Amino acid sequence: MQNNYNAQNITVLKGLEAVRKRPGMYIGTTGIDGLHHLVFEVVDNAVDEAMQGFCTNILVVLEPNDIVRVEDNGRGIPVDIHPSEGVSALELVMTRLHAGGKFDKKSYKVSGGLHGVGVAVVNALSEWCEAFVHIDGKVHAQRYKAGIAEGPAKEIQPTGLPYSYSPSRAGTVIRWKADNTVFETTTHNFDALTNRLRELAFLNKGLKITIRDERLSTPKVHDFMFEGGVKSFVDYLNENKTVLYKEPVYIEGGRDDGTGGQIEIECAIQYNDGYNEIMYTFVNDINTREGGTHLVGFKSALTRTLNEYLKKSKHSKKLEESLSGDDVREGLTAVLSVKVPNPQFEGQTKGKLGNSEVKGIVESFINEQLELYFDKHPDVINNILEKSVLAAKARIAARQARDATRRKNAMDSAGLPGKLADCSEKDPAKCELFIVEGDSAGGSAKQGRDRRYQAILSLFGKMLNVEKQRIEKVITNEKLQPIIASIGAGCGNSFDVSKIRYHKIIIMADADVDGSHIRTLLLTFFYRYMTPLVENGHVYLAMPPLYKVSYDRKFFYAYDDAEKDRLVSESGKDPEKLKIVRFKGLGEMDADELCDTTMDAGKRNIVQVHLDDSVEAERIFTTLMGEVVQPRREFIEENALLVKNLDV
Repeated sequence: MQNNYNAQNITVLKGLEAVRKRPGMYIGTTGIDGLHHLVFEVVDNAVDEAMQGFCTNILVVLEPNDIVRVEDNGRGIPVDIHPSEGVSALELVMTRLHAGGKFDKKSYKVSGGLHGVGVAVVNALSEWCEAFVHIDGKVHAQRYKAGIAEGPAKEIQPTGLPYSYSPSRAGTVIRWKADNTVFETTTHNFDALTNRLRELAFLNKGLKITIRDERLSTPKVHDFMFEGGVKSFVDYLNENKTVLYKEPVYIEGGRDDGTGGQIEIECAIQYNDGYNEIMYTFVNDINTREGGTHLVGFKSALTRTLNEYLKKSKHSKKLEESLSGDDVREGLTAVLSVKVPNPQFEGQTKGKLGNSEVKGIVESFINEQLELYFDKHPDVINNILEKSVLAAKARIAARQARDATRRKNAMDSAGLPGKLADCSEKDPAKCELFIVEGDSAGGSAKQGRDRRYQAILSLFGKMLNVEKQRIEKVITNEKLQPIIASIGAGCGNSFDVSKIRYHKIIIMADADVDGSHIRTLLLTFFYRYMTPLVENGHVYLAMPPLYKVSYDRKFFYAYDDAEKDRLVSESGKDPEKLKIVRFKGLGEMDADELCDTTMDAGKRNIVQVHLDDSVEAERIFTTLMGEVVQPRREFIEENALLVKNLDV
């Protein structure tokens, strides 16, 4: 241990060294979410230009070899020399933290990239990066390596550019290759990026955003542009649902924030006949997944307004207590977007808004506008109250059912279902729960498991499709009660992911059509009533093999026909003289086979379930598991030819 501690021991990180040293502080993670964060930082800068009225088109291109290119037709990053720094404004923006045009509120009244570290962080965490600026018919460019400029920004001839050029072109092009020594993966997920870009198009009326995947032999392209703003967003979310009224309630306007600034509020509300709440909130186009003061204000306004209308309606006689927040949000699809001049976010990833003044402003504005709308549309408020009262009655009925099924303590095994063979480990982070269909498969799983940390829950009979079921039907269902009790964290709005008894919930079903159906029903249940379980990556799918191929006193497992054929070919044997066992179900495997292929952590194949595109997930569950037949028929017809493994 060194005893001398003086000035020589103090390390000064220059330029963007701090970002490369501790990337997680700036982008949250070095996993795929952090990789995508780079794309969104650059796109957000272009969107900021659109919010000021200077940009109408944004293009995101995924090039081969993990290269990303973002183009916009905004004003272009300034390229003139900064008066006090002695280098171009472009170089300042690209190579220094907290350098940008978003701090004095003259160039940008509102901004998503508030912290001013966005594109500089992208540059720092890239193997290389290029910036091209089109202003007044001229092209200026600068190239960087690991965040360091290779030379000054300079005007170049528009030949050999890695994108299309025209003399009238204006705006900025940022092109980079993420550093594979920083990130766990540098392969971008097209669908996850698409989800965010679709959101941005909904939130900015008239802005066209295109994403193109050039990694494919035939590039995949999505174009997004919505003139209706968040109203179009709600229409999109409710596309395959039965709505209570045709047009979403649309609210738009502004309020003084008390400091001379203006808070802009845009909101769309529409109810459907389902039982789930779909709520998206945004601040300066940033998806505030953890909510914040704007969401609190919205919820308070909605609950208060509906309770006021309930008092003077015929529905008041049907209910002895006030409507709760959960009651008024059953079947609600809503999008709330606010523009705040000086937003205070929690953390660099900006998941939650903290401005205290926003709550009251949003609450009073939403309350006022809802009253104006409902007074003009009595049929709409009547339909909403009727549904909310039914939800309240169901809530009261569910309260007793929930109390009856909830365990006194999440770690107390006294209330565990009889079908559960629990493990001895008490640390949830080390525990796994296998949900197995059928007693025979459950028996093999119990024999083949590691009793220290693997628990087995056997299910039987047809699983309930929860897509069109209220919470009281779910928590009293005899097939779902054992799952709820075993996981031990509640269900629905009472679900608390911090109380789960197992950090890996593994669905283990047969590798056939029936098994796929069971997996889908369970995933629907987890997605609808234990959403954080999926969002936090606690749900997995076991991947049992289809075949066991034996020859020369050896045996191998194959997970599809191609792998089976390869094993037969490599054996050099006549296929008719191999022993090939086709597993029709998990119950046909003995304990050793099940352990070797599906349960042993050192040998098994399991797939983690991710929620990369929440909007598309919502639409797919509604389409495939809902009551409306036509959208499901169309989905099957459109995708029938894409099926690779068909069990007939």
